[in-house]
Amino acid sequence: MKPLVSIIMGSTSDLKVMEAAAKFLEEMEVPFEINALSAHRTPEMVAEFAKGAAERGIKVIIAGAGGAAHLPGVIAASTNLPVIGVPIRSSNSIEGLDSILSILQMPSGIPVATMALDGAKNAAIFALQILSLSDPQIKERSEKFKSELSDKITKANKELKSLEFKYRVNG
Repeated sequence: MKPLVSIIMGSTSDLKVMEAAAKFLEEMEVPFEINALSAHRTPEMVAEFAKGAAERGIKVIIAGAGGAAHLPGVIAASTNLPVIGVPIRSSNSIEGLDSILSILQMPSGIPVATMALDGAKNAAIFALQILSLSDPQIKERSEKFKSELSDKITKANKELKSLEFKYRVNG
């Protein structure tokens, strides 16, 4: 089994956030790999990884980073694969704002799909949706996941209807 998605983080301190992507892909039975690469400490390794990812069968890259958060952009500069960036609130960040802006403000021609701060699970969901364009089995799992989200809201509304309030006007 070869990985379809590569989860990359700037350091293992980002694992507590990026693990949500791994858990979701595991649940959806999507083969993935997970590694730490630093745009600042191992730039040659990052470039080598990005340039060889497609050849190894990778279809989507999820890259999480905190602080200056250059990792997603550096990867995107070296591959034609879709790169999904996850800004991470880290010990050296300004409440994550620096990470968000570093990933969000990419120059023209080097796109990175940017998720919410610490939004690794949404990154995995987006990767699943990308993969579903060319894989019927993954598409089926993606559609089932979305349907289950809808079912949760329907169930929640039924539960809310059972609550009684004196001045409630909907029901």
